[in-house]
Amino acid sequence: MEPAFIAAAFVGGLTAMAVRLPPLVGFLLAGFVLNFLGYELTPELETLADLGVTLLLFTIGLKLDVRSLLSREVWGTATAHMAASTLVIAVAVGALKFTGLALLQGTDWTTLLLLGFALSFSSTVFAVKVLEERSEMGSLYGRLAIGVLVMQDIFAVVFITASTGSYPSTWALLLLLLIPAAPLLRRLLDRLGHGEMQVLFGVTAALVLGYALFDLVGIKGDLGVLILGMLLAPAANAAPLAKALFSVKELLLVGFFLSIGLTALPTWETFALALALLLLVPLKGALFTTLFLRFRLRGRTSLLSGLTLSNFSEFGLIVGALAASQGWLSDDWLVVLALTVAMSFIAAAPLNSRGEAVYRVAAPWLNRREHGDLLPSDRPIDIAGAHAVVLGMGRVGRGTYDRLRDAHRMSVVGVEHNPATVERLRAEGYRVVQGDASDSDFWERLTLSSQVELVVLAMPHQRGNLAALDSLRKGDCSAVVAGVVTHADEIDELRRRGADEVFHLYGEAGRALADDAAQRIVGR
Repeated sequence: MEPAFIAAAFVGGLTAMAVRLPPLVGFLLAGFVLNFLGYELTPELETLADLGVTLLLFTIGLKLDVRSLLSREVWGTATAHMAASTLVIAVAVGALKFTGLALLQGTDWTTLLLLGFALSFSSTVFAVKVLEERSEMGSLYGRLAIGVLVMQDIFAVVFITASTGSYPSTWALLLLLLIPAAPLLRRLLDRLGHGEMQVLFGVTAALVLGYALFDLVGIKGDLGVLILGMLLAPAANAAPLAKALFSVKELLLVGFFLSIGLTALPTWETFALALALLLLVPLKGALFTTLFLRFRLRGRTSLLSGLTLSNFSEFGLIVGALAASQGWLSDDWLVVLALTVAMSFIAAAPLNSRGEAVYRVAAPWLNRREHGDLLPSDRPIDIAGAHAVVLGMGRVGRGTYDRLRDAHRMSVVGVEHNPATVERLRAEGYRVVQGDASDSDFWERLTLSSQVELVVLAMPHQRGNLAALDSLRKGDCSAVVAGVVTHADEIDELRRRGADEVFHLYGEAGRALADDAAQRIVGR
């Protein structure tokens, strides 16, 4: 790959971080700058970008519960939104004819509906990046957004298959053998342990069994990667595998964002048209929010899911390229689509980073429109009789829960946002409620009685612990609040916010190890 690409990506990401924007905004701008300087999209960069998207879809599958796709709030919202937004965007683009832009003259309804369909998709890459940066992939609104995106991916595969006329071969039926083979693959993954073999297994599964195998029998490889990840998701080592692939995937996705900027060089006309289409992004978000509210979700969940999906998608470029190859769209429209997708990322990134602030402004309006009978996952939470509450039931949270229950005889309730983890822990005898402790509305749904003497912040990321601590201190909670951090520089921040006790996970483990070892020497 060109050294200039690497340097531009680093400088762009660093600049974006300096002005408190996500690095991906800097990568996009770096792509446009490189394009302006005369650089072109190279096959090597395109390959890296494709690999990044492939691994992204695979890791999504590893974290996805297939049952979530069957819920009405997911498939119903995805279907209704695609139909409505396709029509609305087509009408809006048609109305732009009156601006006199040459590109719009002579466009018929077929062209307008194609453009509406291409722009109805939301970006999987962007949404996952935003959710990962906020550590909210497992939150209710995050799972809803991912579910809708998976449904959109399925719609895209159906469209591509139908429009090209290239249907899957009869050999595609053999792919059903992956279902009985899945337990064997999961067992193999669990036996590999950690390290390079685990990563190699993931790459092989994604690129060979997923992408290449499905592509060989005439089914879109991206869908195959997602399906294979979902088949491996029940494995005990699925989450560690996703974590191991994280850095590889993040690095490769830099190539994806650079490639968007390198796709096309704008003219004044294409730039003006892309800017006009950008005004439709809030409309997409509002429609998503309204549909989620209709499906009995709370205002906050509906709004944050809508914000996550308020962008245009790289799938729009794929649909546009296919339409252009069939002679349904001109090449100039590909330039417009590329610009619109990139600009939607740039506009949506800072908006998503301020999602809570947006919700606080819109909360009165949203709450008045909530359904009277909310979904169980969004209803008030009861922890009557608990003396201690553990926020986050990962390894540290479970260890804390066990110690408080077994050694100190306390009645403990755990709070966990991942429904699969909640279900598993309940089966093991833990008292766990499902909820997102970083959600400001979680604390409005939760009743903390005076019986609660201790609250433990055991979530894996500092941002979630800080949000929970702020919500606790805003209320009248008199319980002792203890927090766990993984970095020493996070200790003071938690204490400044009002934590009574803070423990450095690795520091405490090191001290305990040293004390036990020293006692063993003395006891000789």
